[in-house]
Amino acid sequence: MKTDRLTKERNPSGSRLPEQKYHVALSFAGEDREYVQSVAAQLGAQGVEVFDDKVKQQIAHFTDEDAPVSLGIVYDVSGSMKERVSRSIRALRRFIETSHSDDDFFLIGFNDRAKLVQDFTTSGDSILGKLMFVNPHGSTALYDAAYLAVEKVQQGRHSKKALLIISDGQDNNSRYTYKELRNRVKEADVQIYSIGITDPVNDSLAGFGRGILEEMTRMTGGRAFFPNAYNEPELVEICTRIALELRHQYSVGFYPTDIASATKWHKVQVKVNPPRGLGRLSLSYRDGYPSFKK
Repeated sequence: MKTDRLTKERNPSGSRLPEQKYHVALSFAGEDREYVQSVAAQLGAQGVEVFDDKVKQQIAHFTDEDAPVSLGIVYDVSGSMKERVSRSIRALRRFIETSHSDDDFFLIGFNDRAKLVQDFTTSGDSILGKLMFVNPHGSTALYDAAYLAVEKVQQGRHSKKALLIISDGQDNNSRYTYKELRNRVKEADVQIYSIGITDPVNDSLAGFGRGILEEMTRMTGGRAFFPNAYNEPELVEICTRIALELRHQYSVGFYPTDIASATKWHKVQVKVNPPRGLGRLSLSYRDGYPSFKK
C-alpha cells in the first residue's frame, strides 16, 4: 500500500486538519484478484482498523478505486541483462496492456549511470520502443536510478504515484548511498514494486542485493518479486499481477488524532477482519508518514 498525498479537509469535529490517506493492496495465498475484490467490498470500513503509533483512529472513508497512476519504469541495461532484455520487454508489454488507460509513464535506464530515456507519456509503445534499441553494457548504478526516479515521479499529473524497478543485480556504481536513497524514499509519497531477475546458476541478487529490493518495496507498500531469468511465463504473470494490484487498491482515509506529537515519524498499522472462512489476508501498505511539523 502506498501513502497518498495529504489533503486539507474538514474532519468530523469541524476543525481544519490534514487527512492521511492510504492505499491498501489486499492479497492472500492462492491469489485470485476477483475474489480479493469481492472480499474488499464485503469488508467496508467496518472490517478495517487503522492504528497511528498504536492509537486506533476513526476511519473517514474506505473506498475501492481504479485510479490512474503516474509510474516510472526503472530498467537495468547493464551488461548482465544482455540475454534477458527480449523476455523482460515482452513481460513489460503485458504490464502496460493491463494498466489503466489513463496512466502516464516515464522510463529511466541505468548501467554505469542513470538516464531519463523517455519522459512522461501515455503511450506504452513509446516506452517499449525505447527499450528495443538499448545495448546492455557496463555496471549497475541502481541507487542513482531509483533516486532519480523518485524525484521525477513527483512531476506526474496523477496523485497516485509508483515505480517499477527491473534489475538482475545489486548496485556497484552509484554516487548515492543506500542510506541516502532510503531516506528519500521514506519521505516520498511513492509506491515501489521491484522485479529482481534471478539466475539459478549465478544469482547476483543473492544476499544484500535482494534485501535492498525487499526493504524498499516493503516500506512503501509495494512488493518485490524474484522470478527465474529463463522463465518467461512467470515473468509475464508477475507483471500482470503488479498492474492489477496497482489498479485494484482500496483507499482508507483517517484524520490523525495526535498531529501535535513531537515524533518525527508516525508508525501506521492497518488491520482487517475478513469474513469467516476466507483465511488470513495479507496487506501491503506504507508503514508510516512524517510529522506534520516542519
